[in-house]
Amino acid sequence: MMKYLLLVTGFLFFSITILHAQTKLPGLDRSPMDMSYYPDQYPLLIIQDKVTEPLVARIIYSRPQKKGRVVFGDLLEYGKVWRLGANEATEINFYTDVKVNDKIILKGRYSMYCIPNVERWTIIINKQTDTWGSYKYNDTDDIIRMDLPVQKQTEITEEFVMAFEKSATGADLIIAWDDVKLNLPIVF
Repeated sequence: MMKYLLLVTGFLFFSITILHAQTKLPGLDRSPMDMSYYPDQYPLLIIQDKVTEPLVARIIYSRPQKKGRVVFGDLLEYGKVWRLGANEATEINFYTDVKVNDKIILKGRYSMYCIPNVERWTIIINKQTDTWGSYKYNDTDDIIRMDLPVQKQTEITEEFVMAFEKSATGADLIIAWDDVKLNLPIVF
């Protein structure tokens, strides 16, 4: 009986070891997920036990890379809805009511898209969340659309990036990739 128990235990151990060794884990994502907070001292900036700036916004997005490609007009077609990053649609959380383009946006979770063009991009905040890419984008779910002027940069931004920057009325969401930069003003 003892030999039988040892034999079964050995067989199970060997089988589990073989199965574990065959498990293929995913590699590094080519467009890694990133996030940015405002204020960037997440979750709260505390000085002498006093909260000075509560969390206002967080953006979660994936960061495609230029890698020598022509981005605008080729990789991203002008005039077509883009998920504003890679992989899943970009998600923005507002932890308080904010104002974008003179429209109040209630605190909550939203997706973001854009329609890039040469001189202006249409930025879209949409109530549908948890979507992959822009395949299920529906303009009837738009909360806001606004056009922002494209600012050309002399320095190339290799990886797509989004970050908040303090402004006189709240914060600007900076969007940059390749030789393009945009500022989305958020008032709070």
